[in-house]
Amino acid sequence: MEEVKVNLPFKLEDGETAYRSKVWPGLTLDWREGHLLLEFPAEAESISSAVYGGGTGRLKRAVNQYVTRDYECSNPVRDMENKLREWGYPLEGCAGLMTAVPLEHAAVAEEDTGSAGIFCCVTAAAGNAARAGSQRSVLAVYRPGTINIMLGIDGWLSPSAMVNAVMTATEAKAAALADLGIADSENGLIATGTTTDAIVLAVSGSRRYAAEHVYAGTATDLGGAIGRLVYGAVTESLRSVKAAEILRREQEEAPQAAQAVVAEQAGQMRPTVHTVQTPRSVQREQAQLSGQHQNGGRE
Repeated sequence: MEEVKVNLPFKLEDGETAYRSKVWPGLTLDWREGHLLLEFPAEAESISSAVYGGGTGRLKRAVNQYVTRDYECSNPVRDMENKLREWGYPLEGCAGLMTAVPLEHAAVAEEDTGSAGIFCCVTAAAGNAARAGSQRSVLAVYRPGTINIMLGIDGWLSPSAMVNAVMTATEAKAAALADLGIADSENGLIATGTTTDAIVLAVSGSRRYAAEHVYAGTATDLGGAIGRLVYGAVTESLRSVKAAEILRREQEEAPQAAQAVVAEQAGQMRPTVHTVQTPRSVQREQAQLSGQHQNGGRE
């Protein structure tokens, strides 16, 4: 597979909270309070499974909101709408996703194919990995998406090619999970996604590349690039989450391990205690032995 450069662009401690696309002029991705904001330089045609503003239409922005794992998700549409108002974004032309993945694990990959500029941002974790096509339990209410894909294409695509692009992105996500050996916890089979994944695809409609894409499957330049970018970004985000989890566990276990070492060393340094008989105890023992002798050794 052709190597894809994937970035983890956000480092809050270093003040790195903004990313500017190198392949779609004017497209920006910002890490703001509790969310990622993806803004397009102009309205874009879209198709998405976003919990807020999903379906087909025209988008000016998409947000990926961070929520905790114990998020009470009985009405995510209302919650997202309230947040958009709080952040000062117009409700019209906005798609909203939710994720329980800390946003510093967002992975970004881009490619200019010569016939389109492709931007991909993924937040991914596999705590609720699932395999499509197998018998498993279902959810009665919405849960925040665990693998969220925001895909932007600067170029011209037919409506059917946009659907094809979503298919290719989904196939690439499943391939990444398979290659990482991530399994459905209910049946042990290789997972194809998680129970609540989401995707947003936005297309500029620009003809600056002088190309019209009517297909976006894996046999096309466009589909091949989409697959590589999604595969790489899903893989890198998952690896980042796993590395952070390992580090967290090590930090939690370190104090306990240190205490165990101190206790062991203290045990090794403890002096050996010997029993020393006093003169009185010696006399008492001699008297007992003398009495046994006089009784013929009988007690």
